[in-house]
Amino acid sequence: MQLLVGLGNPGSNYAHNRHNIGFMALERIVKAFSFGPWRARFQGHISEGTIDGTKVLALKPGTFMNLSGQAVGEASRFFKVEPADVIALYDDIELAPGRLKVKQGGGNAGHNGLRSIDAHIGLDYWRVRMGVGRPAGKTLVKGYVLEDFAKADNVWLDPYLDAIAAAMPQLIAGDENKFMTKVALLIKPPAPKPKITAKEKQDKDKNLD
Repeated sequence: MQLLVGLGNPGSNYAHNRHNIGFMALERIVKAFSFGPWRARFQGHISEGTIDGTKVLALKPGTFMNLSGQAVGEASRFFKVEPADVIALYDDIELAPGRLKVKQGGGNAGHNGLRSIDAHIGLDYWRVRMGVGRPAGKTLVKGYVLEDFAKADNVWLDPYLDAIAAAMPQLIAGDENKFMTKVALLIKPPAPKPKITAKEKQDKDKNLD
């Protein structure tokens, strides 16, 4: 079993905050793979399903961000999920909006949700860093992540969330490079080759004679 965790703050007041992009991504994945209904459990809400034959438990902690690890720890212990089979999706202000990076282990870079998870299950889980950009001043960070995404952000946000959901089988299979590559291609597909006119084709054929 894989434990897929979205990080955010509970409640409708926070639903569209930048800090809740982890919740948004998890909800998009649950919908894309037709998981079961959300149920209250482990100090949060869970939904169960499969992704390419692998059983996956989706978890949205019901505590506030800085206590996210409580729910993750409870679910991990109950299902005997090792940290290497835990994937956390969360906002990262050091990445530009729509950028994405994946790594296993490492530091928390001051993210309170990760700090809490570290305290409950250790450092060896997977982290999906979802870029939301950074405000101009360091003192503005807290207010920035607790602000809603602007309507204009939907231009990149919706395709970004869809791409993460579509590429999730690659990450569940343990191939983070294929996952990141597929997300990048879905967000920005290769430019189509220019069409060759009949005259250009004739000229090209003549050059081959």
